[in-house]
Amino acid sequence: MKLVRLGDPGRERPAVIDDRGVTRDLSSLTADIDGAFLAADGIARTRRALAEDALPVLAAEGLRFGPPVARPGAVVCVGQNYAAHAAESGSEPPSRPVIFFKPPNTVVGPHDDVEIPRGSAKTDWEVELAVVIGRTARYLDSPEQALDHVAGYAVSNDVSERDFQLEHSGGQWSKGKSCATFNPLGPFLVPADEVPDVQGLRLRSFVNGEPRQDSRTTDMIFSVAQIVYDLSQYLVLDPGDVINTGTPEGVALSGRFPYLRPGDAMEIEIEGLGRQRQALVAAETSSQSSLV
Repeated sequence: MKLVRLGDPGRERPAVIDDRGVTRDLSSLTADIDGAFLAADGIARTRRALAEDALPVLAAEGLRFGPPVARPGAVVCVGQNYAAHAAESGSEPPSRPVIFFKPPNTVVGPHDDVEIPRGSAKTDWEVELAVVIGRTARYLDSPEQALDHVAGYAVSNDVSERDFQLEHSGGQWSKGKSCATFNPLGPFLVPADEVPDVQGLRLRSFVNGEPRQDSRTTDMIFSVAQIVYDLSQYLVLDPGDVINTGTPEGVALSGRFPYLRPGDAMEIEIEGLGRQRQALVAAETSSQSSLV
């Protein structure tokens, strides 16, 4: 099954797509798919309701996909976590996870427009595996415990402005990561136990239909389990929090491809987790951002 949020920004309706591809309304179980729902055993309750045929069919055709988790308390990101990407960036592989944060208000739906910010010359794409926390993770004893705290996985685009990130930042990457619309998420939240091998997923990205990234999570320097464990030593991960786990090689920062411009289109996908598409628009002329 796949958890989704459907409808206009700020008025999304919680839903689930069952194993036959039928969209069903989750409103009888929860007002939204958020941290409280995940912490209250929401995925298991959804499965029981599906088994009992207790969820009505939802007429979903034409409805916008919102981010599959509402109002994450934190968006924690891991940098240079793919060996080949670290190499193309001219960096040695890190010995510990490199961490930065994005404001939660960067999170938008998987097909919403992405705004190129004012003054941008180097807006870049990054296909990433997103981890959504389902149970509070604090001072975990080992990486083996970590996956028990993961609710599920989603596709994430860690859009970045490289000039802001590297030249304007004074060492703090978040300036280049925090612009409006810079974290499309979704379309689905796939439960963790329905992803057989999270360290074997194929990730791809395209710009204007042309291939850019094509890799697998086997190239991660730090696994999902290691990342969640490591983060738990320094901060509290709450249900509904999102972790972006890093991007593979093939971004514009490498010098192999041009940076994004208004009128371009990005597409990214991860095996079993779905596909996104965003049109690039200039921030000066775009309509109000579609936030969570």
